[in-house]
Amino acid sequence: MAMSMETQLQSIFEDVVKTEVIEEAFAGMFMDTPEDERTKLISCLGAFRQYWSTLPPDSHDLCVQWIVRFIHGQHSPKRISFLYDCLAMAVETSLLPPKMVCQALISSDNLEWERTQLWALTFRLIRKIIGGVDYKGVRDLLKALLDKIQTIPNTVSSAVVQQLLAAREVVEYILDRNACLLPAYFAITEIRKLYPEGTLSHWLLGSLISDFVDSFRPTARINSICGRCSLLPVVNNSGAICNSWKLDPTTLRFPLRGMLPFDKDLFEPQTGLLRYVLEQPYSRDMVCNMLGLNKQHKQRCPVLEDQLVDLVVYAMERSETEEQFDDGGTSQLLWQHLSSQLIFFVLFQFASFPHMVLSLHQKLAGRGLIKGRDHLMWVLLQFISGSIQKNALADFLPVMKLFDLLYPEKECIPVPDISKPQSTHAFAMTCIWIHLNRKAQNDNSKLQIPIPHSLKLHHEFLQQSLRNKSLGMTDYKIALLCNAYSTNSECFTLPMGVLVETIYGNGSMRITLPGTNCTASGSVTPLPMNLLDSLTVHAKMSLIHSIATRVIKLAHAKSSIALAPALVETYSRLLVYMEIESLGIKGFISQLLPNVFKSHAWGILHTLLEMFSYRMHHIQPHYRVQLLSHLHSLAAVPQTNQNQLHLCVESTALRLITALGSSEVQPQFTRFLSDPKTVLSAESEELNRALILTLARATHVTDFFTGSDSIQGTWCKDILQTIMNFTPHNWASHTLSCFPAPLQAFFKQNNVPQESRFNLKKNVEEEYRKWKSMTNENDIITHFSMQGSPPLFLCLLWKMLLETDHINQIGFRPTVPSCPRVLERIGARALVAHVRTFADFLVYEFSTSAGGQQLNKCIEILNDMVWKYNIVTLDRLILCLAMRSHEGNEAQVCYFIIQLLLLKPNDFRNRVSDFVKENAPEHWLQSDWHTKHMTYHKKYPEKLYFEGLAEQVNPPMQQQSHYLPIYFGNVCLRFLPVFDIVIHRFLELLPVSKSLETLLDHLGGLYKFHDRPVTYLYNTLHYYERHLRDRTNLKRKLVHAIMSSLKDNRTPGWCLSETYLKCGMNPREDNIWIPDDTYYCKLIGRLSPGPFPNCDWRFNEFPNPAAHALHVTCVELMALAVPGKDVGNALLSVVLKSQPLVPRENITAWMNAIGLVITALPEPYWVVLHDRIVNVLGSPCLTSETDWVGYPFALLDFTSCHQSYSEMYCSYVLALAHAVWHHSSIGQLSLIPKFLSEVLKPIVKTEFQLLYVYHLVGPFLQRFQQERTRCMLEIGVAFYEMLQAVDQHSQHLSYMDPICDFLYHIKYMFTGDSVKDQVEKIIMTLRPAMKLRLRFITHSSKTEPATSTAASTSAPQPTSSVSSPAPQSNPGSSNVPLSVAQ
Repeated sequence: MAMSMETQLQSIFEDVVKTEVIEEAFAGMFMDTPEDERTKLISCLGAFRQYWSTLPPDSHDLCVQWIVRFIHGQHSPKRISFLYDCLAMAVETSLLPPKMVCQALISSDNLEWERTQLWALTFRLIRKIIGGVDYKGVRDLLKALLDKIQTIPNTVSSAVVQQLLAAREVVEYILDRNACLLPAYFAITEIRKLYPEGTLSHWLLGSLISDFVDSFRPTARINSICGRCSLLPVVNNSGAICNSWKLDPTTLRFPLRGMLPFDKDLFEPQTGLLRYVLEQPYSRDMVCNMLGLNKQHKQRCPVLEDQLVDLVVYAMERSETEEQFDDGGTSQLLWQHLSSQLIFFVLFQFASFPHMVLSLHQKLAGRGLIKGRDHLMWVLLQFISGSIQKNALADFLPVMKLFDLLYPEKECIPVPDISKPQSTHAFAMTCIWIHLNRKAQNDNSKLQIPIPHSLKLHHEFLQQSLRNKSLGMTDYKIALLCNAYSTNSECFTLPMGVLVETIYGNGSMRITLPGTNCTASGSVTPLPMNLLDSLTVHAKMSLIHSIATRVIKLAHAKSSIALAPALVETYSRLLVYMEIESLGIKGFISQLLPNVFKSHAWGILHTLLEMFSYRMHHIQPHYRVQLLSHLHSLAAVPQTNQNQLHLCVESTALRLITALGSSEVQPQFTRFLSDPKTVLSAESEELNRALILTLARATHVTDFFTGSDSIQGTWCKDILQTIMNFTPHNWASHTLSCFPAPLQAFFKQNNVPQESRFNLKKNVEEEYRKWKSMTNENDIITHFSMQGSPPLFLCLLWKMLLETDHINQIGFRPTVPSCPRVLERIGARALVAHVRTFADFLVYEFSTSAGGQQLNKCIEILNDMVWKYNIVTLDRLILCLAMRSHEGNEAQVCYFIIQLLLLKPNDFRNRVSDFVKENAPEHWLQSDWHTKHMTYHKKYPEKLYFEGLAEQVNPPMQQQSHYLPIYFGNVCLRFLPVFDIVIHRFLELLPVSKSLETLLDHLGGLYKFHDRPVTYLYNTLHYYERHLRDRTNLKRKLVHAIMSSLKDNRTPGWCLSETYLKCGMNPREDNIWIPDDTYYCKLIGRLSPGPFPNCDWRFNEFPNPAAHALHVTCVELMALAVPGKDVGNALLSVVLKSQPLVPRENITAWMNAIGLVITALPEPYWVVLHDRIVNVLGSPCLTSETDWVGYPFALLDFTSCHQSYSEMYCSYVLALAHAVWHHSSIGQLSLIPKFLSEVLKPIVKTEFQLLYVYHLVGPFLQRFQQERTRCMLEIGVAFYEMLQAVDQHSQHLSYMDPICDFLYHIKYMFTGDSVKDQVEKIIMTLRPAMKLRLRFITHSSKTEPATSTAASTSAPQPTSSVSSPAPQSNPGSSNVPLSVAQ
């Protein structure tokens, strides 16, 4: 077939180009007349047409390629020209497709720049016919054309340049925006692939390419966040886990979408951002999130390695200037943090230890930085001691190079004072040498290094200490020996043995614990933090392993002797070290707890839960939710149906639920969507209610439901549905009104019918009559404790007490001694239902009581039930009361009962005031907690087994309750999470405000022991912002009560500003303090590093200084007696007005701070930004063209305008809006589509306004696509609708090209064909020039711009390389972003 095709084609074309002998003899002297030429052309085309029609379509390509080869094989320019005319005519008469011809011509191997005439003729032909090629074909031809031009060398003879320029003319034609052969967006993509940022284009193209690239700079700027490189997150803040901070893990660049010529700084590696995050304590998860590092995949990340090294060098520089190290100063905290970071990243192989040490050597060489050398060696020792046994010796030898550099001494370094903790750092280098030497001996390596002379004294001291068998705890000798010999089991046993023995207590000594029949091993003094800090990670791991093993062993042995208090406290302290997470908290949750549970060692289980409740800090949320799941499964086991353990399990679960951070709730609970039962309680209505309240608060603070009115399709739906199946319940209207709207709608739809109070009263009366009529004790016990009988027993006890005043007065009746037995038989778990009914019954009784004397008697009896008869604990009763759903007057009565119970009798008030007076919350600094704990329990013993009731009956019952060990808890601490809930309930009901103030006055001091007092305040002020707007006194009272409880335990200036303390706490109604601009400037200024006192972040409420600064600033702003709108405007004015306190050179840092603060406040505070944007859009500079001087894109480039002092108000608002939206949660951002369509669309009439809106919103499309596709599609349509309005309103459009480029960027990077139907209708109404430019979006043909006839080619097909916006109709649909590369 191929032969016959060639033969036939040859006969057709050779027939046309053959010449007579005489023509060849007189070459160049004969000329055909135009008529002859035309005749030849027509006959040639006729013959070819006939042949072409017989060819099968799959041979068309081969045929055209043969023709091109035939033409390029000719040597006569005249023949070539004639044959090219034939081709042109074949294309013009639609015989040959232009795309096929152009492709064959450009890809021909014979088309070389040296054949200049052929080159010129070829590109003239292409120029002539390329207009008929479809836009994707033109894109492919442009690519091939640019590649062909690249083959021309840098130096050629000037004589041939003119011919070569024919190729440039084709490129020029393709890039001509008025010719509109393809979307310019396709062209820029191909150009940028070939000539990336900073690469010059080929000389033949001259400025053609650079001018074309420059024409896309406006589009790039529309897609760029102003000052993005200066914006920094707050680590562990909710906004920090979004996609805004992602970086490329190999280059550290921002992941920019599209091949646009963005500003140079956006292409730079963002080392500043990564370094800032690395410097923050508790930032490792965020670093992994930013760089996409996965612990399961061990991948080395050189850029991360470099930043860690730079951070160490920075710490070395800091150490040169710091006088003291062990004062808890910034230098000590920095080294501590560095050690933790290094271990984590090297352990998971994201960084290579030998590479880092060599890099350190290189960067420190010749710097003379030696003051910090001991701390550096300490950091390296941490890793070496823990990993040298598993790795090759060669990996660690580079440390000796570092030693030679940093320890230049010729004489021996003296032994430091070992009574000081920093002595362990001074010995670090010697310890490293000992570990290296030990490894070399074990490996029989020839690499043994003799002890350096300068370290001889240190080494001798350690050797000598090892020989001394009696080691005391008065200095750091034990720590030194543990650190030096942790890899040498013979030497390590002695010092570690001393540590272990200190906390285990010797075998014989016993001490009593609270409760009856509870004794423990005798050691009460835990290992101090200073000592634990002085142990290497390897030594700490040995210690924690030893403790965990011992606990498991004791659990298996079912020992009746409880763990020593020193052991429990030391174990708690060790769990704070993130470096030992695998043996620490991970082992605690996944090994220790299950083992203890399996062994039914309930005493130890109780101990572990107490530790978790009162001693643990910064536990990652997935561990906390895992524990919650464990607790719910525990609650179902029969053995845990025991008063003390059940109380502990419920209290711990309540703490876990209420302590969940707002940004933690969604990520954690979405992990359980397949089986939500595991994280919900099957029977505790209170715990499930607490979870719903936490859910309501979290979705409110993170603005999760913004813009939606239903929970359908969200992660909450299954959770709420499961809760309602487990524990159906209602909410009071005043509580419900605070919920986000979708949650309100859910509970209104799922309303549960409630038992009427009248029925309850009737049932109680009936049961009471039965009770009175029964004489046989066994019948009473059986009847009232029978499973399925109504939970009314506490109501009966109450009635009995009310009628007879005291139980012992009716001791002769046989019904009474049965009370404790009935309660025991009912069991702790079922008793909760009785408490719940009792709470409802109480409200009914109090509502109908006569008041006065009767009321006093009621409260006295209620108090006796708690404190005298020990029937129910105060915290459980108050929790049940606070969680009931009473309305109106009954709700007030319920809160009145709570207030009376807490305040009227002295029992609880005395307990609180004594506990607050005698104790301090800094447990990690105390050595005598146990003594104070026991003193308190002796004064106020906890009775959890109805002892009071058993004593009061006649004759008194003997009870042998075996108490589980209590190391930390008491009724005050158990009450704290309940108090949190009580305050919230009181805030919801306006008439009980005064009662709340009274409660805060008397019990507010308890907040001294709250784990997260500032976070609690922040959540409360944020969630109840609407309720507290006009109740400034109550707000102030709340802030004052909680903050003043902490004043003795915090450094001055740790939280509220001096100005606020002086003016804002002023309670005068007639003279409310309105802060001025200076106040706001100073407050925002506090977000820069430094103004807050240093502290050990491991035990702090917040993980790092920035998180602390952000929260305390927000609390203060929400506490002001000023409407949120005014505060929001004042914050914006910090940078939008000229402020002497705001330095010009740091303006983006101030904008960053405002963005952080304002997005962490409720909606009324940040929504004022929308008003500023509306004002700017209505300003003369955007509405009238005469007021605008210059090029709009230059004036909207905030950074360069600011540097040249030529910025305008509109560019400031633009930059500030970007800073705010960059820090916003996706919930807050999801208001933008509504803002665009309802507020801005009616205003936008001019081209400048349109460009301003595009600049505002353009940079956030990427985030919308990743996190909320629906919003992205709505914005896409709104952009076209605004363009339509501008097109109709404006006579002339000057910036059509940047506008169209931006719209193509949206199509190919984000929306694909998802909005095609809506957009097509709009494009059809635009002016012809605009319609022509946008024709590839509608696929309308160039010749018929008024119709939407499809062009000759099909729509671009979707690619799998760009993510697809939901929802898709089917897998084959093209509702996806399109790849420009297609």
